[in-house]
Amino acid sequence: MKARVATSVALALAVALGTAGCGFIAPQATTKHYDASDGVGGSVGSIDIRNAMIITDAKNGTVGNLVLTLVNTGSTSEQVAISAGDGTPGAAHVTVGPGQITQLGQDPETSGPDNVLFPEFSTKPGGLFKVYFQYGDQIGVNLTVPVLDGRLPEYSGLVPPTILPAAR
Repeated sequence: MKARVATSVALALAVALGTAGCGFIAPQATTKHYDASDGVGGSVGSIDIRNAMIITDAKNGTVGNLVLTLVNTGSTSEQVAISAGDGTPGAAHVTVGPGQITQLGQDPETSGPDNVLFPEFSTKPGGLFKVYFQYGDQIGVNLTVPVLDGRLPEYSGLVPPTILPAAR
């Protein structure tokens, strides 16, 4: 009788391990980071860069509007320097408070701290453009950001003017 129970238990364990065994060694897709939209993301210290993309006019394309979200997961305000990844000096400095979410590029018609506009922008829609993010003594990150245009309805209001507005 003991042999029959032991055999049944061993068979049940073999079936359970045989049918679920691949789950023990297969990588879990839910643990892998991916960018769920058209933009790209990255991190610098306690600042998360989410869904970064550049919107430009397909025809004239002389100004690029950097659209992204910055999330400060730290406990202090940070001033993030954002510049073209080709070594051009900082295009903008954006302060993000502790626990704050800051969106940039939502109104490209106005100049101000909520916009990062790249003048003399020559990368065409469909291309990639390097943008460098850094703050304090943190090691910065150079993201390869996709360039899009306003053909999709969700991006049509993000196309910058071909001539930059005067600074206030």
